[in-house]
Amino acid sequence: MRPFSIALTATMALGLLALAACIPLGPFPNAPEEKSTGAEDYAAYCAACHGAAGKGDGEVAKELGKPPADLSKLSKKNKDAFPTTKVMAQIWGYAGKKGKGIMPDFGPLLEGDTVPYDGGDGIETPTPIRLVQIAEYLKTLQAK
Repeated sequence: MRPFSIALTATMALGLLALAACIPLGPFPNAPEEKSTGAEDYAAYCAACHGAAGKGDGEVAKELGKPPADLSKLSKKNKDAFPTTKVMAQIWGYAGKKGKGIMPDFGPLLEGDTVPYDGGDGIETPTPIRLVQIAEYLKTLQAK
């Protein structure tokens, strides 16, 4: 009986190399993690509907059945106090409208590291840092 052997042709070898190049290797050990900022997450997830300045005038706003909220007036509508906990609940999907409104629940996209954060109720709660960053960024968009 002859031993089994595979002879690689040049075409087969190139095919295997091309296939190997498509397999993600994952992060390299000790490579710095890429961290997004609140502004970057807002631009990626919110601006298309709410607009760059949060006024509800994003590029897809006209396509929606209901106009997106004007996020630049959240403080004004709440006696000049930014409603941090309410805003974060809406973004995350805990606002009681899960699956009922136009706005998607972004909780799964924002999961990850947590930080102790007081959303205005005097209680520091472990909160996903990306959610905190978006809420803090929205505070910068408030109309004066």
